[in-house]
Amino acid sequence: MTPAKYSVQERLRDGRPVEIRALRSNDETDMLAAIDRTGAESLQRRFFVTKRGFSENEKAFFMNIDFVDHVALVAVIDEDGRPAIVGGGRYVVTRPGEAEVAFVVVDAFQGQRIGALLTKHLTGLARAAGLKELVADVLPENMAMRKVLGKFGFRTARTLDPQVVHLTLSLA
Repeated sequence: MTPAKYSVQERLRDGRPVEIRALRSNDETDMLAAIDRTGAESLQRRFFVTKRGFSENEKAFFMNIDFVDHVALVAVIDEDGRPAIVGGGRYVVTRPGEAEVAFVVVDAFQGQRIGALLTKHLTGLARAAGLKELVADVLPENMAMRKVLGKFGFRTARTLDPQVVHLTLSLA
């Protein structure tokens, strides 16, 4: 299955089904709705700044995915009979063989394994694409994300910025 057609069924911690699938070009409205349902603290942990809206350039960056150098997955559940995006993860190739990962999960769904599922599938896609390393910059207080990434083998690397924990995962 190509990254652009990626779709798998998984289960949340509470047993509910969740689809982990490729971000689609027509997901923008649903992505923005998910951001609206995400608390300010969660958004700060993802973007490192207080964030409540996005410029047109930012929206274009988040939505124009080529599934080669920029791969994005979303977690979709059935909510009252309609699909709802409740989380997302992506990697962006920053230099040959290396990509940076980032995630966000709607507050009401944190603790349900969504971050772990997105990490699992993004890591698999990165390996299949021949990438050698994934990196993530995480705020020191974001212990939940640090724990999730640690379970997948991400290790702390040295950084000059005390405001950020730099994590790396060798895929070789």
